[in-house]
Amino acid sequence: MGEVGDVGPGRATPGGERASGTGGPGTDIEELDAAFAETVRRTGASIGALYLVSPDEQVLCLELLCGAPADFAAPWARVPTAAPAPVADALREDDVVWVGSQGEMAHSYPRTAMALPYPLVLAAAPVTGVRRWGALLLMWPAGRPPYMTARERGHVMSRCRRLARLVEGAVAHGWSPACGDLPRVVPTGAGRRSGSPATAVADFAERLPGGSCALDLEGYFTYVSSGACELLGREADQLLGTLPWQSLRWLDDPTYEDRYRTVVISREPVSFTACRPPDRWLEFHLYPDASGISVRVVPSGAQPPPYPAPRQSARTDTPARAGRLYQLAHLAAALTEVVGVQDVIDLVADQIMPAFGAQGLVLSSAEGGRLRITGYRGYAPEAIERLDGLPLDTGFTPAGRALDSGIPAFFSHPDDMRRIYPEAPRASGKQAWAFLPLIISGRPVGICVLSYDHPHEFPAEERAVMTSLAGLIAQALDRARLYDTKHELAHGLQQALLPRTLPAISGLRVAARYLPATRGMDIGGDFYDVIRLGDTAAAAVIGDVQGHNVAAAALMGQVRTGVHAHATLGTPPDEVLSRTNRLLTDLAPDLFTSCLYAHLDLARRRATLASAGHPPPLLRRPDRDTRPVGIQPGPLLGIDPDADFPVTELPLVPELTLAFYTDGLIESPGVDLDDSISDLAHHLAHADDRDLDALVDTLLSKTGMAGQRMDDIALLVLQCATPGGRPETGPG
Repeated sequence: MGEVGDVGPGRATPGGERASGTGGPGTDIEELDAAFAETVRRTGASIGALYLVSPDEQVLCLELLCGAPADFAAPWARVPTAAPAPVADALREDDVVWVGSQGEMAHSYPRTAMALPYPLVLAAAPVTGVRRWGALLLMWPAGRPPYMTARERGHVMSRCRRLARLVEGAVAHGWSPACGDLPRVVPTGAGRRSGSPATAVADFAERLPGGSCALDLEGYFTYVSSGACELLGREADQLLGTLPWQSLRWLDDPTYEDRYRTVVISREPVSFTACRPPDRWLEFHLYPDASGISVRVVPSGAQPPPYPAPRQSARTDTPARAGRLYQLAHLAAALTEVVGVQDVIDLVADQIMPAFGAQGLVLSSAEGGRLRITGYRGYAPEAIERLDGLPLDTGFTPAGRALDSGIPAFFSHPDDMRRIYPEAPRASGKQAWAFLPLIISGRPVGICVLSYDHPHEFPAEERAVMTSLAGLIAQALDRARLYDTKHELAHGLQQALLPRTLPAISGLRVAARYLPATRGMDIGGDFYDVIRLGDTAAAAVIGDVQGHNVAAAALMGQVRTGVHAHATLGTPPDEVLSRTNRLLTDLAPDLFTSCLYAHLDLARRRATLASAGHPPPLLRRPDRDTRPVGIQPGPLLGIDPDADFPVTELPLVPELTLAFYTDGLIESPGVDLDDSISDLAHHLAHADDRDLDALVDTLLSKTGMAGQRMDDIALLVLQCATPGGRPETGPG
């Protein structure tokens, strides 16, 4: 590792330049690295990570890392901004996220806990300046207090603002984050030691019983005493500069590597026992700090553990590294959370491709006897056009054979592919491929192809992990296809049942908007309608069917049709709701519906309203005095077939405005419903009503419902036009 500001052993600065002191991007990057390292050091954190958002603002990319090797960060090097993760939450909420224990981590962020299964305390803070640039992640050993003081929070936010200013300066000089590469690893500058130990220190270690050795944070031997060499059975020159599990094959087990990872992440001492063949048991005591790990090796004074020692197998396969196992667990957890097909494609591209260093991806589904490409990365459109729609038994590429046999196919070099499939290398333009069949219970779902721009060897460990992931991808893709099919059906049904346009009615201005929920199936049972009843009358209705699924959308259509049929007969509002209520109780849908119906007599300037458990409409008078209408609601539709629905009358004066809405516009966790209605009334009172469509947009934005929504929203605004005014209608 270089000093603070040097480019660590992962990548160069963007454009291939080395950081320099001549001004411009190089100097800015030096200052950013130094400020980041200082932040980690001054907060007392053992590990720090700086994430920056990608240009499309869809992913947080790990830019800088301190206190851990770059390969440790592989499972969390790219975090979608919408993911349930501390850094993503800090960015979205623009606030500090604090996780005080591993138990709290497992409860609040189970996916992150899979990637960091160590005792630690964690904080994530937004890096925000003129815009949201990213997030800072800090980790401490579990021994620190499990809370953050106000002073500590203020200090972290202050450091984040400084980091944001430095990022802005670098961007202004033409720098941009290199999202997708390895992070730059910078040291804190604290606790550094010289490259060769002083003679007195070496003599001290030699006099101690047993053996002593030192590892850097990446796990490489940097010092080995003669006692350690004797106990480990190797000379110093055979150990220095190597990883223990590479130079000592009897330590080549994920269990032992995991002890090292635990020490690096938690900064807590760890001890374990291992057997040096044939039967010599050794105790290893690991003591970490910011510069590395001190290890004491002594003969074990205890009896051998009750389980057998790891046996030396005759096979040459390398056991999966602990990092790979955690990465597999992390990706498996992520695949369980995807919803639609596009989510599967994005996750494979953003997390699985980088995990294996692939530069190309083709994800195909088996449909109608052909392989239809549902998503790809790293290929020219011409190549995708050539590969799309191949039959399942194609001989053009290995895809058909792999899917038919269920056995993955790996090609490390173009010559390997060319011998069996001569046209395939030229069509794809790649140099190495992994064809992973996606099969569920013997049924082919599709195929996932990871490809490389250069020849690539596939060791047994990597093949095993890829094969395991293929099964998880198959399950996720199959679920996602089913979800998308149901979603398209329900969404199409809902759109067909909502009015496409609203009628033009003399003396009445109208605007409406429907917004689906941003979570779940993106559909719901909210509806609205405006019904023309001759030249001088109209009916307005809004309702909310319980649920967010196909059943809710279907029932919404039945309610809207029933209301429309009774309204066109000139039925009074209370009778419209009573008859619709009896219809629903006869259908017994097991779903309840709220509804608000208004008959508008524009000739007599009177409005008659009736409500079935619906939120009260808002009334804005010409002098902008705005308040909820004091309407007495009846019960929800579909509960009591003999229910009554009281009516309320209002005078319709010119420029009087009525706002009908569903509960999705006013319900927020932890906020009283009356307070939410008062806030909505306040926004309506101060909104410009010259353009009702703009007024609707204002109400949606002021209430914070233009972004993430747990429920769908319907909003209908009506205004009595001034005499001689022209009718105005907004889109449905």
